[in-house]
Amino acid sequence: MKKVFLLIAISVITAGIFGQNVNFSGTWQLNTQKSQLNTEFSLAPKEILITHEGINFTVEKHSEFQGQAFTSVDKLTLDGKECINPGFMESQKKSTAVWSDDKTSLTIVSKMNVGDAGDVTITEVYKMNNGNLVLESTASSSYGDLYEVMVYDKK
Repeated sequence: MKKVFLLIAISVITAGIFGQNVNFSGTWQLNTQKSQLNTEFSLAPKEILITHEGINFTVEKHSEFQGQAFTSVDKLTLDGKECINPGFMESQKKSTAVWSDDKTSLTIVSKMNVGDAGDVTITEVYKMNNGNLVLESTASSSYGDLYEVMVYDKK
């Protein structure tokens, strides 16, 4: 009986420590009506494909800028270690991904140097809300800050 109680206690403690992380996997389509986007310039991808398996997190973003379509792919680990991916105009994007204490949101902080804009820091917070993916994004550079809330529907 003591062994059973001990096993149950260990299971409860382990579940509390490691929690149940949200899984963001899927293909997500931008919902402009639910989003809060900048009118002059938006960084919002039209579509995001996320593969989330264990500590591996891959984000493929399909965007459009000045009439040109482009795709970016970031491969991250969810252990807080820095990951390096291709950035804008042959720069390197250095990113870290960290879960919130309650395991319901994921914050990715990326830094890169982009020519005239100098150092750029992008902070993205991924959350789920009523079946939608919500992505809060802040970009900071010498040109100022850009904040948007992007809401995505699952395809």
